Amino acid sequence: MKKSDRKALISQAKRVVIKIGSSVLTNERGEISESVFDTIAQEVSRIKSRGVETIIVSSGAIAAGMKKLNLGEKPRDISTKQAIAACGQSALMWNYEKAFSSFGEKVAQVLLTHDALSVRKRFLNARKTLLTLLRMGVIPIVNENDTVAVEEIMLGDNDNLAAHVTSLVEADLLVLLTDIEGLYSKNPRNHRDAELISLIEEVDERVEAIAGETLGKTTTGGMRTKIEASKTAAAFGVPTIIANGKKPSTLHQIFTGEEIGTLFLPAKEKLKGRKHWIAFTLKPAGEITIDGGAIRAISSSGKSLLPAGIKGVSGDFEVGELVRCVDESGREIARGLSSYSSDEIRRIAGAKTSEIETILGYKYSDEVIHRDDLVIVSKKGDVIARDL
Repeated sequence: MKKSDRKALISQAKRVVIKIGSSVLTNERGEISESVFDTIAQEVSRIKSRGVETIIVSSGAIAAGMKKLNLGEKPRDISTKQAIAACGQSALMWNYEKAFSSFGEKVAQVLLTHDALSVRKRFLNARKTLLTLLRMGVIPIVNENDTVAVEEIMLGDNDNLAAHVTSLVEADLLVLLTDIEGLYSKNPRNHRDAELISLIEEVDERVEAIAGETLGKTTTGGMRTKIEASKTAAAFGVPTIIANGKKPSTLHQIFTGEEIGTLFLPAKEKLKGRKHWIAFTLKPAGEITIDGGAIRAISSSGKSLLPAGIKGVSGDFEVGELVRCVDESGREIARGLSSYSSDEIRRIAGAKTSEIETILGYKYSDEVIHRDDLVIVSKKGDVIARDL
């Protein structure tokens, strides 16, 4: 990609999500570095003055809590993490409040969990809140609600959260700030001959293989989660930049179109908002095994999934929950929102649509999963490939 092309791509961004990792906010001892917040506030304020709406997804609550409690190493159990996050959350926001106020900017804290985004109504309510804050000129500071999150409702990491927020607010660009320059051909901490990759056109198996793990005392995820986040954003039609947030001018360089960090291009065919929500925000509650005829119908002909093509069901789920559609070898073909519960599908599996009411005594619809609630998965099995 030419420098002019990159500059043109970035200049189109009128709304950006910037994820700031714990490694950016902490010093070499893993302690929160208060001076970093001033640099971030200055850079974001400059971006905002260019007419770009900015949402920050910030890590650091646990790191701030560790500093407050004089802890040297991040705990493993969830309850202790929650307690530390509770201690650190106020300190984290105070640093943002203080830093941004010196540049005349106001910030607001927004805490999210997967549970808050998995119900479409709550998803839309969260979006309204964030968009209203932006219209008011306030910079939202988003974080996972660590103090109440348990495994069932956790988003998992803030790279993942940033990708969800990108979809939530329909942003034009996702920036992931970390403590290295971007994605390298090898782990630069272990290999001196590692080379920075400036452009990724598509996240494939090769890219995922070189991502590796780069965990620290206060970080969660590493490069692997950033690759996953960029893939999620790409499916929504949004480019991602992974760059070094330790350098004070990084954001300025990004928004002036300089070749900095690693740029991930958006997918050529993007998923619409609701189908992106189905594909990436929801967690599957079960599986439906389908036969060859059903696979051809939903994959090639854009049809809905009917009970006649169902061979089996695994898991317990209710009406409206997300399920994976797999072939008889277990390979995922699609995923979608079920019109029937798992118990109901077990009873009507293999039946004709005209027989549903006779079997159940009632009928919600002819389709087990309607095509409007169905998303096709690529042959690689882990990337949502296309809309129907």
